[in-house]
Amino acid sequence: MISISGATKLIAHLGYPTGSFKAPMIYNPYFERHGIDAVVVPMGCKAGDYAAFLPLVFRLSNIHGALVTMPHKVSTVALLDEASATVKVAGACNAVRLGEGGALVGDMFDGEGFVSGALRKGRTLAGVGALVVGSGGVGSAIAASMAKAGVARLAVYDAHAPTMDCLAARLRRHYPDLAVATGSNDPAGFDIVVNATPLGMKEDDPLPMDVTRLAPSTFVGEVVLTREITPFLAAARARGCAYQIGTDMLFEQIPAYLEFFGLRTTTPAELRAVARVTY
Repeated sequence: MISISGATKLIAHLGYPTGSFKAPMIYNPYFERHGIDAVVVPMGCKAGDYAAFLPLVFRLSNIHGALVTMPHKVSTVALLDEASATVKVAGACNAVRLGEGGALVGDMFDGEGFVSGALRKGRTLAGVGALVVGSGGVGSAIAASMAKAGVARLAVYDAHAPTMDCLAARLRRHYPDLAVATGSNDPAGFDIVVNATPLGMKEDDPLPMDVTRLAPSTFVGEVVLTREITPFLAAARARGCAYQIGTDMLFEQIPAYLEFFGLRTTTPAELRAVARVTY
């Protein structure tokens, strides 16, 4: 059991609702194993309160950093004093720490986590075609990291067209040689397809795309964390597709998070060995 004292470093896990949070079940067992005096604590903050709440969290004397999740990844960017290049391309942030003079410094690791997981599973990203459905915080980050990894063409789709179009504009500005398309969630003809929407969190959610259009050779990715195999992944698996579950992205990005926070880092393999993830 992790021991919390007055000297324990606090890492806030900010989002709403908190029921789907898996990170505390990974970080805290890891901290316990290595005697790291830190703890990740879920903090449910609704969107309307977030702009006021985030600066107050960083006024705490024992705050060490914050993990940021839905629905705050995009809105966090405007609250930062310093942002990484990845944050600027993605237009989203999922990690915040204090910098010099109390500055809020942000970075984004979702996309790198997704890409690392796909590469670990033997997929090739350079030169392929990819579709990312969902242009919010996580979808934008995955799209940005896929562009960085060298995909040849990238389609992005979101039911909210302005969000989709803004992501496409950022991708074209930072990656002028990348073929970027918008406006369709048809997965036909793509080597990699990602559901980066919340669809799949609820039992009665529709599928994020027409899975009958998936080729068996397509690699399919998911970001939903409430269950291991979502209806979307189940349907893709039934068509013969290889796939990546939502928590794969978490395990792959946490080593980078630990470095960002200046804590002892590790490997995804060790994190999997110590994690106590439940669904």
